Amino acid sequence: MPESDFSCVWIDQSDTGDLSRTIHRITPARLPEEEVLVRVDYSSLNYKDALAASGHPGVVQAFPHVPGIDAAGEVVGSDSERFQPGQAVFVTGYELGAQRWGGWSRYARVPADWLLPLPPGLTLEETMLYGTAGLTAALSIDALRRQDVVPSSGEVLVTGATGGVGSLAVLLLAGLGYQVVASTGKPAMHDALRNWGASRVVPREELAGSQKRPLLSERWAGVVDTVGGATLASVLKGTRRNGCVAACGLVGGADWEATVYPFILRGVTLAGIDSAWCPLARRQQMWSRLAHEWKPARLAEVARLTTLDALLERVDQMLAGRLTGRWVVAITDAPESSESGAAHG
Repeated sequence: MPESDFSCVWIDQSDTGDLSRTIHRITPARLPEEEVLVRVDYSSLNYKDALAASGHPGVVQAFPHVPGIDAAGEVVGSDSERFQPGQAVFVTGYELGAQRWGGWSRYARVPADWLLPLPPGLTLEETMLYGTAGLTAALSIDALRRQDVVPSSGEVLVTGATGGVGSLAVLLLAGLGYQVVASTGKPAMHDALRNWGASRVVPREELAGSQKRPLLSERWAGVVDTVGGATLASVLKGTRRNGCVAACGLVGGADWEATVYPFILRGVTLAGIDSAWCPLARRQQMWSRLAHEWKPARLAEVARLTTLDALLERVDQMLAGRLTGRWVVAITDAPESSESGAAHG
């Protein structure tokens, strides 16, 4: 149990709807009651975290709130026989950082059923370099493989390829021998994407296609779509016969227009990817692969490191589309901030 107060990102809302975002110090008594107390060493920054830090009602239902859907650290107290003080653990998804307080805090209380022990082959920092984004990318690739999309099948498209999920998907697919096409709206990142393993890079405008045509020319054996919206509609139309599209993101919008033609004329599979509530057995299987046979040699190249006291600025940059790569958060005690970055909701 921490003996004194500690730092966290604190999101609160006044009675008039004004949202405040601060680096706040709280006492252990403020933490929710859960089975395992973890001293958090690393977390990460995901798009869902950025929404939570903005008070998005689809993510946060109650205030005050501590975001952070990922956390990795050391057990300091446990009511569960499965976890002992001193044990290295991590957690991704479930309700962490959304319905319940999350990992953007030096200490967090977590249900034992959500925790996993640190797997051999990974450090705590690497688990957060992967985090929800890495698990999502792995599940997306697994979905393609389950539909017999293999390296010899043809090109696999990754949309939003410079983001957290996208960059890791490019690395993982390239490491598994796939011919990866990366789509991005950031021309300055083309060389980086090729270094990460993309065989070629296409501007996101190239995927627009004709919104009126029910089908487009067959191009993609498989797609990892992190964007959603009109992009998802377009890539479905351009997926090859018996191909698979793994839908795992919505940065481009939650709504999209579609017809049944890709499904009934080409046998295309649309696979929804939910990493937050992934069953334990499959979750463990994916993490074992990420720690061993799927682990990219160039994993560290997509990593970006930030700290708790700089995190609110990174949130604004992510929402503005100005961040690339996979952001890891080093959690240490930080001085309490004023209510900078305040917004209105």
